Amino acid sequence: MITGASSMGAGLALMIRARLGAQPWDVLHLALARLLGVSPGTVIIGVSLLVLLFWWPLKQRPGLGTLATTFLPGVCCDLVLSVVPVPADLAPRAALLAGGIGVFSLGTALVIQAGLGPGARDGLMTGACARWGWSVRAVRTSLELGVLALGLVLADPVQAIHTGTAGPGTLAIALTLGPLIGWLLKQRARQREAAATQ
Repeated sequence: MITGASSMGAGLALMIRARLGAQPWDVLHLALARLLGVSPGTVIIGVSLLVLLFWWPLKQRPGLGTLATTFLPGVCCDLVLSVVPVPADLAPRAALLAGGIGVFSLGTALVIQAGLGPGARDGLMTGACARWGWSVRAVRTSLELGVLALGLVLADPVQAIHTGTAGPGTLAIALTLGPLIGWLLKQRARQREAAATQ
């Protein structure tokens, strides 16, 4: 659980440092960080705590996993941002983006497999689905588009694209995270089945 939550933060930082476009929630996080003059990790933690307030009317219950994913990703994100510079060339930036997607996906898969409670944002999604009978796809897409739009408005779309907060990487992240996390979960399940039969 700790490794997974920490890996999520490290992956976020690598995607941010690539400056090719962050994932939708991070477009919002980076915009708020600039407006408030605080670190991205601080905003990640603050937004997680704010999102948890919406769990109460949805009758969601946090677990140890919720606690870990509320604080550790923000702390680890700031730590990695402090030691990883922004590469000047496109090739290493693309490598950082790909590495960030991989590390974040692995961390997410580890957190899900631990089964100790969803992260704040995932709990909001699953709570809305359970409460109103909406599909996961509809809720996830609406949340992602909503926070992306809010982040772009707060950051100024032109500035967000110029600074690499939003860009082609945002689309790449949106298209690859879900399938990669799903593949990692299947691989882990197969490993467990193989170990159980030995």
